[in-house]
Amino acid sequence: MGSALPGGNYIGPILETPMTNPSTTKKLDDLYALIDGIEIAMFTTRRADGQLVSRPMATQERVTGTDLWFVTDISSNKLDELQFDSHVNLSYYKNKSREWVSVAGTAQVTQDRNLIKELYKPDWKAWFGDEGGDRDGGPTDPRLALILVEVQSVEYLVVNKPRPIVLFEVAKGMITGSTPDVGEQRHITERELQTRAAKEAR
Repeated sequence: MGSALPGGNYIGPILETPMTNPSTTKKLDDLYALIDGIEIAMFTTRRADGQLVSRPMATQERVTGTDLWFVTDISSNKLDELQFDSHVNLSYYKNKSREWVSVAGTAQVTQDRNLIKELYKPDWKAWFGDEGGDRDGGPTDPRLALILVEVQSVEYLVVNKPRPIVLFEVAKGMITGSTPDVGEQRHITERELQTRAAKEAR
C-alpha cells in the first residue's frame, strides 16, 4: 500500500521490492555510496521509559575499519539513552530517487582525544558555540564525543533506473495497483559485514 509525505507527496508502494542477491562487495559498495549521497540519518535510540526517539544527525566520512560514526556533545540526552540501551537504528531516505536505507546496530561513545583529532573536520565548529578557552569547537574541545555505530544488519533499496522510468513505474502502480519495479531491495547480514571488516583490517 502506498503512503504520503507531509504536503501530499505520494511515495507509492516502491518502499519494498523483491530481494536480489548480488555479491557482498557489490552490496556494501552500493550501500556506502548511497549513504554518502544522503548524509543525514535519522538516528533512533530508546529512552529509559521504553519510548523511541529520533533526531537528524550528519553521518561523518567513513574510515577504514569502522562502520558508521557521528559527532555529538557529551552532554546530549541521547548518550544517556545509549547507556540504557546501546541498540540503535539509522534511517536514510533520498526523496529524489525514493531510495532508502535502514541500519540496525549498536553504538559506542568515545572521547578518545587522539581519535577525535584524527577525524576532526573544521565544519564541526558550526554545531559547537565558542564558549571561550578550549570550548571553542576545535579538536581539543572537551564537549566533543564520537558515536561509533557497529552495524549488525542492513536493509536498503537501490534504484537502478533513470528518473523518468521511475516516475512512469510509480504512475503505473497508482493506476493498476501493482508494485512498481524501480530498484533492488537488498539485505546485508552481520556475517557479511564482519567479513568485509576483516578484509579491510589486513
